[in-house]
Amino acid sequence: MTVSQAASRPTKQAAGHAARRLMPRQPLVPRLTGALNVALYATARAAARNIGLAITLSILASLCGLQALALLRAPAAWLPSAITVTLPAGDSITLGQRELAAPQTDRNHLSLRRDASGSWLLRNLSTSNHVVLLRDGSEQRMGSVATQDLQRFQIDGAVFDIRAANADQVTFTRDGHEWRYDGATLYRDGRQQANCPESRLASKALAAWNGIMPLTITRPLTFGGNLYCDNRLGLAQVTPGAAQISRINGRLQLSAGNPDGDRAAVLVTGAGKQTDLRKQEASLEGVNAIMVGHTRLQITTSGNQLTLQPSRHVKLFAEPELKQPEQVSWQWQQRALWSSGHANTLWIGIALCVVCIGVSAVARQAAAATTWPARIAGGGSLLATVGMLLLGLTALIAQRAGYAPSAALSLLLAASALLLWIALPGRLTLATAAGAVLLAAGLLAQLELGLGAPESSWLRYYQKSAAMLAIGAGLGGLLRLWAQHQSARGIHLQQRTIEWILALFAAVALAALAAQVLWGDETGVFDLQPVELAKLALTALTAHCLALRFHWHSGPQRLADHGARWLQLIGPALLFLALLGLALVQVDDFSPLILLLVWSTGMGLAYAIAAGNRPLAAMLVGGALLAVGAVVYLRVVGTDDLIRWGFYADRFLVWLNPAEHPHTGQQLMLGARAIGDGGWLGADHWFGLRALGQTAGSAVQIPAVQDDFAASFFLNRHGLLGGLLLWAVQAAFLTGVMLAAMQAYRSGAAARHFRHAWLGRFRYFALCGGGAFVLAHFLLSWGTNLAIFPIMGQPMSFLSAGGSHLLFFLCPLLTFVAISTEGV
Repeated sequence: MTVSQAASRPTKQAAGHAARRLMPRQPLVPRLTGALNVALYATARAAARNIGLAITLSILASLCGLQALALLRAPAAWLPSAITVTLPAGDSITLGQRELAAPQTDRNHLSLRRDASGSWLLRNLSTSNHVVLLRDGSEQRMGSVATQDLQRFQIDGAVFDIRAANADQVTFTRDGHEWRYDGATLYRDGRQQANCPESRLASKALAAWNGIMPLTITRPLTFGGNLYCDNRLGLAQVTPGAAQISRINGRLQLSAGNPDGDRAAVLVTGAGKQTDLRKQEASLEGVNAIMVGHTRLQITTSGNQLTLQPSRHVKLFAEPELKQPEQVSWQWQQRALWSSGHANTLWIGIALCVVCIGVSAVARQAAAATTWPARIAGGGSLLATVGMLLLGLTALIAQRAGYAPSAALSLLLAASALLLWIALPGRLTLATAAGAVLLAAGLLAQLELGLGAPESSWLRYYQKSAAMLAIGAGLGGLLRLWAQHQSARGIHLQQRTIEWILALFAAVALAALAAQVLWGDETGVFDLQPVELAKLALTALTAHCLALRFHWHSGPQRLADHGARWLQLIGPALLFLALLGLALVQVDDFSPLILLLVWSTGMGLAYAIAAGNRPLAAMLVGGALLAVGAVVYLRVVGTDDLIRWGFYADRFLVWLNPAEHPHTGQQLMLGARAIGDGGWLGADHWFGLRALGQTAGSAVQIPAVQDDFAASFFLNRHGLLGGLLLWAVQAAFLTGVMLAAMQAYRSGAAARHFRHAWLGRFRYFALCGGGAFVLAHFLLSWGTNLAIFPIMGQPMSFLSAGGSHLLFFLCPLLTFVAISTEGV
């Protein structure tokens, strides 16, 4: 066939066009119906391919919708924006909980007076709560005085002459004895006192540390009682703790104590004047604010009027009507749930982040045809993650500065963070989906608690969790994008670099733990919990060591090529001992010990499975069953021998017989009552749907209900059936983590290269360790709330308002799960 013959033959395409020209034109409605059928078919196929994503998004949308419904149904609440006190010169007035709208204050807490010259003077009348005056960043605690300003002080009939005093130490004498106190240790005639007979191991360890090491840990000196021991200075006929000297704001200060019995008279002499600290009266000149209980009151004066502007822990009222004394008047304001004031600009940032997420998702669907959509998708994801990080930081800083975003803005921020977490490139796994659902459920519970509490401060837990989630989603998203970029380019970190990164991580964690011991307490330091970062570092270091344990000789043969080889032996041990020491020294319960025990058992079981060591696995499982049997035995049978165990026996006795310990067992009994009131269907018999946004009832009175007893409030509001659903999602999350761990283990076992084998096993052990810590938190929290275990203070992962636990542990764990399942 010649070329001209081929050209003269009509093609199939031309024939098709001709046939369509000859066919009659179809009506518009059938054509639209056909297009709709095609669209529905394509949507059904897309939904079938992404059924997990569709279910996850539906659940998240429902939970976020419930939060929005709670905001819409929340009744109006009122609080005072300004409290004006009018006093003529020479007059006085007593203020307390009713006049100040401060819930954590006494009925008669303050005495406010104007002297003949018109100056305002303040005195603390409370025997149990302190009052703090704030002047240009400095604090003055009423009922206390700096020792360097004194020549003499007297506690009841005991007179002490101060020989030398400065900001760091004080030396005083009485009855021929010289006492020296340096903020940590009391020395009698130059010798450190012996430990008290009832001192715990932690107290003895602290005393030994302070007596040997140059860097000491602050401990107060107390007066009263009949014993000269440790940091106690005994005084006959004086109640123990009647007065104390401690380091406050960098200076040693003497303050009147708050014993349960009669308060001792504490007289101080300085600048030729004698003052009773119990009746100390301070001038308000130059004072910017005062702290009464937990309420902060800004102060401004004008003639015979003093205006107080309350913030933090302000009582809420259903109506703006309350009868006050004639000298006191209030200006009312309504609680703002939708307007954010100075933080309203965050709405624009959130809208831009959502737009970037949408553009990235659309562009990713079209990325198969050309490279330009792929670049747009990558740029959109990067902008969204950076924007989310900045928004979270801005919201957190604004909250700390006193300009917290509204609850509605926090809801939108948290929902955007969850959407970003799901929309980032990568495969949606069971652990990621369940983790996002648990985060949304926890935010719902925190919002319900904040709206139902009778104070303005309870919403801060929800606002802080939303900001922390946004920060964690931004940081985790950046790390995921960086890991995918490195994997696509075939770039991998060197083994030595990884080990030095882990070493730096361990050093930071140890330094943070040391800061908590030196300057913090069991609640943390600088409003953070370094122990969460230490748990993450401990898991990473241990995973690295166990990963190197397999095929150790398959890697570099020279010692120098292993990099920081010492890290493989001493790093995890140092962190483990640091966490153990912190548990014994700083924390008043044994929950950190249980956490470490469960984690150690989980890591040991993971190692036994990987190594095929059946005897070790059987021993660990048997030990776990034995522990369960011991708990059941104690719970059912009980024993009177516990009284010989000392301090820790108290918690067991409260657990076994809470009714016989009404004060210490209050938390347990209130939690049990709240769970009982919830029943199977919740306190409203509608799984909490009818109670959305309404008052929280008596459940809010449970101590630490936002942290340790968050599960009690959840069961009270949503019932035991709601709790079963929560347990199912928690089990799905742990199952997803274990599936990701087994996938990583199989990848490492099948690898033919040292680095690939190490990476697979590192992911396996790290995921097992992270899952073990989460499991321990679940067990401790549910066990505490359901009275299965004695009361131990640990937040429930995802549900409790634990900002440090969310930011420093849960978000990194979710990020690591997402990276590990992508095969990076």
